[in-house]
Amino acid sequence: MILQELLLKFCFPFLIVLGVKANSQTLTVSGSNWTVPITPIMEAGANHQGTYESNANQILIAASVPLLLGGGKVSVHYEANPAWNSSLILSAKRTGNGTTLCVLCTLTGGTSYLAFTQTAVELFRIQAVLALASYSNIPIQLQLSGVSVTIPASSYQSRVVFTISAL
Repeated sequence: MILQELLLKFCFPFLIVLGVKANSQTLTVSGSNWTVPITPIMEAGANHQGTYESNANQILIAASVPLLLGGGKVSVHYEANPAWNSSLILSAKRTGNGTTLCVLCTLTGGTSYLAFTQTAVELFRIQAVLALASYSNIPIQLQLSGVSVTIPASSYQSRVVFTISAL
């Protein structure tokens, strides 16, 4: 049996500009939609690759945390648009530190893939020491895993949402 008709297509429209102002921390997210190129199965007994990765800088984050707060945590979750299969796993990781003028400020965590769901999970932290911790161009990479012929053929979409909050 040839499974030519099985083509899963995934598209992640990003919340291109998300500005959060609460207690003076700010977060701006930019990037482009990621359409995962799922190759159709052409012969019986074959399966999909299973795991797909975006570009290392698919998403760029700019964030700032004032000294008075001491630090902030950047969290991530997704919003199904309109439906999502629970076998599909979205993950994200920070692939670099971006740029900053703050000498004593630090970014910690988030350098290994972290699976996330519709409930926000902490991706990384920003620590401010003696100055405003302001970072730009923090690169984020996405991963989609769990792709299989057992998942109904459809076009699955999700919106990835980042938030920042005080520690």
